[in-house]
Amino acid sequence: MSAESLKDTTTSVAPGKPPAKVSVKWDGEHRFDGSRQSGSPSIRMDASGKTGPSPVDTLLCALGACTGVDVVDILAKRRTPVESMNVEIEGERYAGVPGRVTKIHLVYQIKGAGVEKEHALRAIELAVTKYCSVRDSLDPNMPVTWELQLNA
Repeated sequence: MSAESLKDTTTSVAPGKPPAKVSVKWDGEHRFDGSRQSGSPSIRMDASGKTGPSPVDTLLCALGACTGVDVVDILAKRRTPVESMNVEIEGERYAGVPGRVTKIHLVYQIKGAGVEKEHALRAIELAVTKYCSVRDSLDPNMPVTWELQLNA
């Protein structure tokens, strides 16, 4: 398929958001280094898991980071800043080929003196269901569940 025919089938992008442009460079075996084309620091991906997370692991990390940014921002707007947060992500995989992710579970471990459970849960819900562009880029029928561990 030519680039011209691909262009005809794509959806136009709303003004204001430039396209995301990244590149990955092969570094032997199953290793790739990815970065923005503008030359930002790179991330290592390794399908063998020896020198970095696999591409699928990186996708799950991207979901955790994307939703995490939203959670931190939402709670900061409530004037209940997060002191620390960790997101544990588990992606169930299809046994065949390709081994796509079929279900994702996120565990948000949040610490913050003024953070209330109901507000943290609402922030997570909004992040996962409304604001995160990574989640919105995944299959909308893929189950994504979450839980909160607050000040544990």
